[in-house]
Amino acid sequence: MYKYFLISFLLFNVFTVKAQVMDTTGKKNEVPPVIQARRDSMKANPIPKSKVKVYYPDSNHSPRKAVMHSLMVPGWGQAYNRKWWKVPAIYAGLGLLGWAYVFNVNYFNEATAVSRYRQQGVAPNPGDPYYQTYIDYQPYTTTAINDAIIGARRNRDMSAFGFVGVWAIQMVDAYIDAKYKHSYDMNDKLSIKVKPGLINTPIYAGSFNNSIIPGLKITFTLN
Repeated sequence: MYKYFLISFLLFNVFTVKAQVMDTTGKKNEVPPVIQARRDSMKANPIPKSKVKVYYPDSNHSPRKAVMHSLMVPGWGQAYNRKWWKVPAIYAGLGLLGWAYVFNVNYFNEATAVSRYRQQGVAPNPGDPYYQTYIDYQPYTTTAINDAIIGARRNRDMSAFGFVGVWAIQMVDAYIDAKYKHSYDMNDKLSIKVKPGLINTPIYAGSFNNSIIPGLKITFTLN
């Protein structure tokens, strides 16, 4: 009898101790309410990602039309491509080259007329078209005047070629922009800048050829 009582007592104590052992597995996986609230807030309001601006092809945009517009009127193709900022640059370049051409044509005609008078050994009469020019050129030698004629002819030709070149460049630029809009994707990593500029020329005849030549600077940027 005592033996059975002792066994029953031991079994009762074992089950009691086992029942009192804490189950920490559930508590270890629990998240504090403050942290859980932050997680829920981040899921509900995620941080927006920056989007790269992409231009998709426009099949209705005609490269041929852009070229024809620029052929007829400078800058019209750029306006057709919605590149409005290029139009003032184009007209600035053409305007400077046109002014340089007219200036050098007049300069060439004046120097040529004075040189012809000196070769003939006569002077123009008062009231003649180049009378005052002949008087103004008297301090200069015939060699200096001939050098001035050569410089004016060179600058005149370069101005004419530059004018035609700018016209052709703006046609090519209009075609490229239209082609990209028509057939390719573009992003903001490619840019082109066109700026007018001035180039100093060497001095060949004193103050006669101390002139400048208009130029055009084109810069492509890849970021």
